[in-house]
This record gives sequence, structure tokens and C-alpha cells, in this order.
Amino acid sequence: MEFPDLGKHCSEKTCKQLDFLPLKCDACKQDFCKDHFTCAAHRCPFAFKKDVQVPVCPLCNIPIPVKKGEIPDVVVGDHIDRDCKHPGKNKKKIFTFQCSKEGCKKKEMLQVACDQCHGNFCIQHRHPLDHNCRHESRPSSKAGCSLVRTAESKPSGPLNTLSSSWLAQQFRYQSRWHMCI
Repeated sequence: MEFPDLGKHCSEKTCKQLDFLPLKCDACKQDFCKDHFTCAAHRCPFAFKKDVQVPVCPLCNIPIPVKKGEIPDVVVGDHIDRDCKHPGKNKKKIFTFQCSKEGCKKKEMLQVACDQCHGNFCIQHRHPLDHNCRHESRPSSKAGCSLVRTAESKPSGPLNTLSSSWLAQQFRYQSRWHMCI
């Protein structure tokens, strides 16, 4: 060999090719061959330092300045937590629909409106008989619908086996339920 100090080996672990005109990565300052000199080709851990994109806040659409060496996601997150001027930033109420039943303070995420009186109710008071609805569209007796509101009865007998009378009772229970709605 006439020139033993000429050229350098590629810093990529899978390559190590001797290159007489190596290229230096601007981010990590290592030497690479022509196939691995881009940040993507050698998976440069410092590629974010060379990224010149300006992140934009997703809430207020203001460009956020990022200094060299800072991670853009962290800077945008800090902006949202501290400096963001978006008017709806702090309004994160999920349960906004309050029950209209007198004395009930429950709130729901979705509106549960009564078809008859058009009031907004919680899940517990959503049926007309549960909130004493005064605008019923079809007559229904309170005695018939009282079975609907009671807890489902468990089948009796040894080992809670399903009997035909219990199944018939459940069928009647379901049909009364649909009449009361």
C-alpha cells in the first residue's frame, strides 16, 4: 500500500467499508460511505438537531420556537401547559348534562331527553315513571310498570335451574317493559 492513511471506514456497524472519500454526518460527526451518509440511512440519534421544521401548536396555531438540542414535542407540550392562549384549552367538562329531576344532582356525558316532556335526565331517571312525567303520550298504569322498576327476580328451586314458569314470567316482564316505555 502506498497511502496507508488515506480513506476511512464507514461508521455504520453493518458496513465498515473503506471509503477514500468519506462523508461526515453534520449531526453525529461520524464518517460514512456514500450509502450511509444520510441521517435516515445510518439512523442518526442526533437527527432531531438538524431538523429545521417549526412545530405549530395544535390548539392556537402559533409557531413554537425550538432551540437546538430541544425535542419539539416537549416544547409544544410545555407551551400548551403554560403559554397557550386558546380559549377552549381549560374547558374540559365531560359530564355536562345535569338531571332535571328535582333533588338529583347527577350529570351525564350524553343528553338523555324524555320523549314526552323533553326534559334532560340521568340514566336512573330516564323513564317517564321514574321522573314523574306529567306529559305522558299514552296511558300506562303505575301498577303494571311497577314490575318493570323492581329488580329482576332470580329463579327459585334447587341449584337455580331455569323453569318454564320463570321463563314465562320473564317474557311477561319484557312485554310489560316495552309497553311502559
